[in-house]
Amino acid sequence: MEPSAESDSSGHPAWTLALIWWLVLSGLGLVFPFYSLYLRENVGLRGGQIGVVMATLPLVGLVAQPLWGQIADRSGARSRVVGVLCLGTAAGYAALALPTQFAAFVLGTAALALFSTALNPGLIALSLAALPDPSSARFGRVRVMGTLGFGASVALFPFVLRAWESARGLSPEAEGTSAPGLSLAFLLAGAFVGLAALAALRLRASGSVTTRAERGEWRLLIRNRYFVRVLVFTFLTYLFTQGSMVLFPILVRAQGGGVEAISQMWIIMIALEIPLVYKLGAGVVRIGPRGVIAVGIVASALRWSVSGFATNLFVVHAAQIFHGITVWGIILGIPLYVDRVVPERLRSTAQGVLAMIGISLGSLLSNISAGFLVEWVGPRAPAQVAGIASLVLALALPLLVARLPDQDERER
Repeated sequence: MEPSAESDSSGHPAWTLALIWWLVLSGLGLVFPFYSLYLRENVGLRGGQIGVVMATLPLVGLVAQPLWGQIADRSGARSRVVGVLCLGTAAGYAALALPTQFAAFVLGTAALALFSTALNPGLIALSLAALPDPSSARFGRVRVMGTLGFGASVALFPFVLRAWESARGLSPEAEGTSAPGLSLAFLLAGAFVGLAALAALRLRASGSVTTRAERGEWRLLIRNRYFVRVLVFTFLTYLFTQGSMVLFPILVRAQGGGVEAISQMWIIMIALEIPLVYKLGAGVVRIGPRGVIAVGIVASALRWSVSGFATNLFVVHAAQIFHGITVWGIILGIPLYVDRVVPERLRSTAQGVLAMIGISLGSLLSNISAGFLVEWVGPRAPAQVAGIASLVLALALPLLVARLPDQDERER
């Protein structure tokens, strides 16, 4: 499962993009699965406070994502923009090891979000611009390296963490902090993404990568009914599911699991994701981006329904196999759909707006509400809401996600 060694349309080997994806998602794999657990146990924040901290990411993303998208499209410097975003994200990750108070974590997370929230949509736009047709097939082979990097980080980090804690004389507490050295994750994540910045800044840009949009052309997106409808669907999807994802470590901990259990579940999550992402192009050819999205939202309904209502940790563990299908269908399927319905010169702006409205706004409201659900109802409540809501969205998908347009409609 390796990207082709052929050069992409801008004259650079696909390996460079694969390396960037590997390093960026390796860093994410060190932070995302454990951040809410760190805030809960190591810092001692309450559920509502954790929700506010986690909501800071999408809140800042509301501004950062379209801003960086416009900078990339207007300048045509998509690879350099990704490099800058990697540098800012690396510094933001490393800085999270410093705060000890709620307010400091809000500020530190906001600083991180200025760059990190725009990194994934920017990297998607860069990859789709740089890779030759059929972009979905080549994109899947490159993007799967990110999944492998994420999986390697999640699988290996508990062993690195325990060795680090042992060397520093730190011991887990049976009824308290299960991973006293967890701040190590932020430092390692910063190092990984810093290396990604070096790779991105070395990319030579030409061809589709440097296509520029004219001033005010972003208004074409507002008039694009395909784009607007999928924005609504994406917003609702993240509104009802992102909070349960962010606070998933707290659910696992409430069922008696710790860092090792969270790590093992993430390995299960990506086990199916790897072949699906690698064969993304084949799936798109067979059932189209709209069909891929439909499969993803059904998988989300199954995953969260089981996770929220099951009382056995082993059953929750097994249900995480549906995560890979959700990533394939939602996290990758929707951006591919968007890339098919918008003009090429607006692809970075479109991905930024998708992240702003669909992901950031939905995640902002989801993280806050999920935090209070944990505090007022219990740790399983966000997953229960996510499962029921995903089922409703699956039934409503034909109304919310239109069939793909022809090329003439895409350009209007």
